[in-house]
Amino acid sequence: MTEKIIVRTENAPQAIGPYSQAVGYNGLYFVSGQIALDPATGELVEGGVEIQTRQVMANLEAVLAAAGLNFTHVLRATIFLKNMQDFQKVNAIYGAFFDENPPARACVEVSRLPKDVLVEIDVIAASPTA
Repeated sequence: MTEKIIVRTENAPQAIGPYSQAVGYNGLYFVSGQIALDPATGELVEGGVEIQTRQVMANLEAVLAAAGLNFTHVLRATIFLKNMQDFQKVNAIYGAFFDENPPARACVEVSRLPKDVLVEIDVIAASPTA
């Protein structure tokens, strides 16, 4: 696999800028940051950080699935939080998706996220068939 693969799915929010939901190359898949948008409506999922985190993880799962992958293929994740005080809540939900051999990860607090969401997560995954 030596050409760039663009991953698209209707089961995750459509890109709201000049980027792809995910891009694959040489067996690595770079999944763009997902926020708590409902893929059916494109609207922000209202509620606290826990509801938003669940939607973010569902969106990531949909993009990974479109590439033929799942959370076991994730090598690295980056979590962006509007407020680091939400870390424990986000970590508990995030951790439920990685019950064994979790990926490397960074978590940072940022001053603002798109659409003023509370959490955004991106991942890098690897195809086992590459």
